[in-house]
Amino acid sequence: MRSVTSAPADQTDLVERTDQSLTQPGDWVCLVWDDPVNTMNYVTYVFSSHFGYPRPRAEQLMLRVHQTGRAVVASGSRERMESDVSAMHAFGLWATLEPAT
Repeated sequence: MRSVTSAPADQTDLVERTDQSLTQPGDWVCLVWDDPVNTMNYVTYVFSSHFGYPRPRAEQLMLRVHQTGRAVVASGSRERMESDVSAMHAFGLWATLEPAT
């Protein structure tokens, strides 16, 4: 992801704690991976528009993707996560599906 802004590192810690609270036993997760093509602003827009996240939450997830290489952006049934992964691909983002751990 091309960098267009910077943010304090302490926001990453907040996102890590929040990511763990997204999943429940039996859930699947949608992971979005860092890429060299999409801008940080665009990824934030995608998270806001597709998932309905408020801008601060979308920015936290985008920073997690940018700083660590990936982020869990949603969790739920396998079918729903397959749909979300497909939507991320349609937006031009790299995404995968895996069982929640």
